[in-house]
Formats: sequence, structure tokens, C-alpha cells
Amino acid sequence: MSLGRRVEDAADGILKRTRSVSAVEVFTQIRWLRTAQVDEWRQGRHASLEAVMPVGADRIGDAARALRAWAEARGLDSSEAVYLAATRDRRALRFTAAGGEAAERALRLHWTSPDLTPAQRERLTAKQNRAPDLVAVVPEKAWACAGCGGTGEFHLVEDDAPLCLACADLDHLVFLPSGDAALSRRAKKESGLSALVMRFNRRRKRYERRGVLVEEAALQRAEELCLADEDARSRRRDRDRGRRAEQDLDLQERMAAEIVRLFPGCPADRAAEIAGHAAVRGSGRVGRSAAGRELDEEAVTLAVVASVRHLDTGYDRLLMDGVPRADARAAIRATVDRVLNTWRRAP
Repeated sequence: MSLGRRVEDAADGILKRTRSVSAVEVFTQIRWLRTAQVDEWRQGRHASLEAVMPVGADRIGDAARALRAWAEARGLDSSEAVYLAATRDRRALRFTAAGGEAAERALRLHWTSPDLTPAQRERLTAKQNRAPDLVAVVPEKAWACAGCGGTGEFHLVEDDAPLCLACADLDHLVFLPSGDAALSRRAKKESGLSALVMRFNRRRKRYERRGVLVEEAALQRAEELCLADEDARSRRRDRDRGRRAEQDLDLQERMAAEIVRLFPGCPADRAAEIAGHAAVRGSGRVGRSAAGRELDEEAVTLAVVASVRHLDTGYDRLLMDGVPRADARAAIRATVDRVLNTWRRAP
């Protein structure tokens, strides 16, 4: 598939979901970037986004031009977003190694639907240009501060060098673990200085939130506010829980129907089982991805393939015997293809 077609398909899907498209989102969708790499770039850990991409400036420029042509053909509106690093100096992020203004500006553009109301457009613009949160990282291994040589539970990374909280002037903050969304939200709002605490999940290959660093007085005020309206928030949580359960069931039913459409030979109960497994909230499985929730054909097919691999082949046994994952997948590929080809035929 040509680069232009890949960009168009990716942009169409993103626009449908969010009514706004950026070059970074497209690059992630066409797998030139991983989410973790974008997070690290936003944290100020890479000199440019190009530095972690598998293509050079020429291909990046080609993709940007294809995105512009796609957007102009659909009559989308453009706006230039501000990209700042989640560092103490809030420096401007660079997309390209050369840093040429024309190339940088082309990649800062966001394309939005002309159907947005003024209020929607204002909220979207504010979100795009909001200064990023400072980010403290839970280190995966032993480390030493680039400033003082000390260590600690968290560090900030600036210019690809770790700084302890003391050297980053954040050692007066207290850690509030994730778990109580209302308390975290209020504590962060009350705190004049704060930082998100993230940890890299190697299995999912992405950074995940572990809590927030806030001022101690802000945390105390937030706790008082939460105690004052606990009953109302409890009732709202119950309503939200019921609504999410209904949404999950609806997604599973629609996904099962899509599986049967793509694979008419797949038994209905097996399709329901696949959808139920793939769409579990918080699982990180393909059914919970943005593409999965949109019932993207590739995402749905990946869910079916995963089910066949684990339930209809000897794949799991091979893994238990110590066979490398790539070799195990190669060994059972013919069986997977045979089952899929059978299911693609109507009974």
C-alpha cells in the first residue's frame, strides 16, 4: 500500500473517532511511532521526534504533505498547536533533527472538522495548547542522579539524564497513589506545583500513570472536599458503573456480530466468547483499543486470530516447553490459517 493511502486510511479513522487529526497521531497509527516513544519525546527525553522514527526527514515530509492534501480535500480547518516538553523549562519540542521552520510548522498543524461548534472548537484548541504536566518516572533499575549522584523512588528526566526530586526542586511534594480519581483530581487542582508519576509497562509497551506528586497542604484540602460530598460521589459512581456495564455489553454484542459477518463459519457462541474476552475493560486487549471499539476490520481479525492461536492450536504448550514466541507462532501458523479459511466460508 502506498504511503499516501496509508496516511489517508489512518487519518480517516482518527477523524471519525476524535474529529481532529494531527501528524503525530497519524505516525502512531501507521506504526512509525509507538505510544511510549511519543511519551518520552513529550517528556523531553529525545532531541527530536525524528530521532526515534524508522524513517528519515524525506519520508516524514512526504507523509505531512499527504496529510495536508487529504485534509484540504475534505475541507478541514487547520490550526497550529503548541508542543511543549514536560520539563521544568517547558521548552518547545522539535519534530525534525534539522528543525527547519517550514517542516516544523507542517507537523504542528492540527486538522479539525468544520462542523465543530464554537464551544467545541474552543475546548479542543485549549486542550491542544495546554502546557503538559511535569512527569516523574518510577525507575525500572538502579539509577544515580545526574545532579548530585543520589537516588530515590522517582526521577525526572531532562536531556536524557535523570534528576532526583531534590535537584528538580520537587522534594517538598508528597506522593498520592492512583486509585481515587476525585481525590487525585482535586489535589492536583489545589496544588500550585505537581507532577504525574508514570511507570513503563513492558508488557503493554507504554507508560502508565501510578499517581501524582502534590503539595501536602493541597492534599489535605482535597481530602476535606472529598469527605464533604462522599454520599453524592458514591451515588454517581453507582450510576457510572451501571452505564459502563451497559456500554461493555453493547460493544461485545456488536463485536460478536462483526466477527460473524467477517467469519460466517464461526459458531455464534464462539464469536460471543471471542468478543467477551477481547473487549474486557482495562485488559489492554485489542478489543479495548480505539480501533477495536470502532470495530476496525483488522482489529477484529486480530482478536479472532488470538483466540484461534490459544484455543485451536498447540501454541500455549509450545510456550510452556520453552519454545521462543516467534518460533511457536511460525509452527502453528498453518493451523491458524486453516481455521480462519474455514470460518470465512458460510456454513
